[in-house]
Amino acid sequence: MKYTEDHEWLRIEGDLVVVGITEHAATQLGDVVFVELPEVETMVATGDEVVVIESVKAASDILAPIDGEIVAVNTKLADAPGLVNEDPLGRAWFFKLKVDDLSVLDEFMDEDEYADLIG
Repeated sequence: MKYTEDHEWLRIEGDLVVVGITEHAATQLGDVVFVELPEVETMVATGDEVVVIESVKAASDILAPIDGEIVAVNTKLADAPGLVNEDPLGRAWFFKLKVDDLSVLDEFMDEDEYADLIG
């Protein structure tokens, strides 16, 4: 897995990149009560707002970490937004991106670097 400074995780599955938020981010948000996902086949650029998360504490946006096409979304989150708190690194992924070049992931932090970031 790779990690962003915005507390997102990126996992390669074949030629796709799966995106979610870290356990640290889920804890900071508090109990998630709503998740708004993007449309499949949406083209996104780095920094685009892609997902809206609402928790008992605040609303937050998940930004596209890289350019690509959204090819799948986790529809389970619409009915069970609490999965973000229960299993942020597994069942609570948000979307899958098809990217032109997976080597762009080399620019992101590995697990040790992310652990240093969150201290």
